[in-house]
Amino acid sequence: MTDRALTDSSDSTGSTRSIDSARPIDVRAITTDEIPEWIRALNTGFLRPPTASEQEIADRRTYIDPDRTLAAFDAGRCVGTFRSFPQELTAVGGALVPADAISNVTVTPTHRRRGILGRMMARDLAAAKERGDVVATLIAAEYPIYGRYGFGPATSTAEWIVDVPRTGLDPRWSGPADGGRVDLVDGEDVRKIGPELHERLRRGRPGAVSRDERWWRINTGVPEVTSGSWTEPYYAVYRSASGEVEGMVSYESDDKWDDKRPHNTADVNWLIAVTPAAERALWHYLCSIDWITRVKTGWRAPDDLLPHLLPDPRAARVTTQADWLWVRILDVVRALEARTYAGTGTLVLEVTDRDGLSAGRYRLEAGPDGASCAPTTLDAELTLGVGELGRLWLGDESAVRLAALGLVREERAGAGSVADALLRTSRRPWCPDIF
Repeated sequence: MTDRALTDSSDSTGSTRSIDSARPIDVRAITTDEIPEWIRALNTGFLRPPTASEQEIADRRTYIDPDRTLAAFDAGRCVGTFRSFPQELTAVGGALVPADAISNVTVTPTHRRRGILGRMMARDLAAAKERGDVVATLIAAEYPIYGRYGFGPATSTAEWIVDVPRTGLDPRWSGPADGGRVDLVDGEDVRKIGPELHERLRRGRPGAVSRDERWWRINTGVPEVTSGSWTEPYYAVYRSASGEVEGMVSYESDDKWDDKRPHNTADVNWLIAVTPAAERALWHYLCSIDWITRVKTGWRAPDDLLPHLLPDPRAARVTTQADWLWVRILDVVRALEARTYAGTGTLVLEVTDRDGLSAGRYRLEAGPDGASCAPTTLDAELTLGVGELGRLWLGDESAVRLAALGLVREERAGAGSVADALLRTSRRPWCPDIF
């Protein structure tokens, strides 16, 4: 997650206020020798015990790139942290676009409102633009911070708690009726078959991001990358009638009884499926486990099939519904040309960007056979900030809705409806990951 970017100062226009300080703040990339001090500041900002363990230091050394790991120093003490890394983000239609993934953002409480976050962000985004990244991405711990840097919430997430006895599912269920099967596997199996399954998922789901080998090692308990508090979960795999792996779930359970009756919860860490049959089978499996009376779904797509896979959808109660992946467009032309469009039309966009990275007027001509986008001098039909473009790009937001909120301006009547017809998608984008 884009950890605790404790509020840096900006006024309502987004300009940074400078507060007098006796010492200048040095913002730069760290050296490998400064990793322990950087971790101390990171832990402080994230309200964790500040002392870095030897294991944490050793683990960080294996994967962080010092050139993309920024810090703010005050008289040699690290008071701000920021890290980015390469990522691929799936656009509408399945194209994988290069992204600058941002994480580990903190400003120490004693140094808020000195422009530290703004300086770190400006340096990173300029480098990302220079590299040729199409977008920047992050998971925002706090909502109000990142809009002023041109990010917009582009996907949402939801969590449910399922009251199993109320679902109406057959308690005698012993397996899928479609000829497929559900099997328990171990972490080693997951590391072998999980990456290919996830590749299939992310290429068909706008908003999904790449996972590296380290993700699979962390989430299957490989000792050198997990903490001492690791608890081995259960893993279940759905195979179709032909034997193809189409879904996988990781979950844990508690052990709670009252008056000799079980009240146990299956807590899903993650569930991925590339077919509705796999999704149905894995949720049914979780709801059929003896002694399990509740299932906590973990982070799911906001239009997940789950509630309506149940005979009584009210058995699934929403516990979280919130923004998730935030997107910052760095290259308007490449971003709009990378995705596909179900309809046909043209639209002239005036994109404002106070940082100047993506500002301009662009003509989009799109259709099922492809799209072209180029700077233009034609009159604008829709004016919007780069953050609002990020909200629209993956197809989850409505330009008409943003216009009603005063966040987008129609320069030509009906331009918002044209934008919605071009940009919105039949299924909502979803990012299954946190980073």
